[in-house]
Amino acid sequence: MYFLPYNRSLKEFSRELRAHSTLSEILLWQKLRASQFRGYSFNRQKPLGNYIVDFYSKKLNLVIEIDGDSHYDFESVVEDQERQKILEDLGLVFLRFSDLDVKKKMPWVLSEISFFIDEFEDSVGIDRTSF
Repeated sequence: MYFLPYNRSLKEFSRELRAHSTLSEILLWQKLRASQFRGYSFNRQKPLGNYIVDFYSKKLNLVIEIDGDSHYDFESVVEDQERQKILEDLGLVFLRFSDLDVKKKMPWVLSEISFFIDEFEDSVGIDRTSF
């Protein structure tokens, strides 16, 4: 996947979301920013298609979503599933974590992301023994 279209009208809204991040988004961003997590770059509040995702790594084709309380009512769950399906059809893979897990279980969250990266690297034949 080389290019994912996005709705340019979401650009300003994504900037607003970055300026008003939740605590869990800030905490995870501290771990992912500036390619410091295993050398992979991530964007936050990234417009993809007609949606904005919490975190996105182009190289990994990975979307990371943090689900807070507002994501657990029935209507939000359905919307999230529909949105995820549309983006998965574009070749993206999703990892979802609860707001509470990011705040209370950061080592576990990072190990799950790391496990995904191990699987990705194995699938594309990256030799990790030389690192």
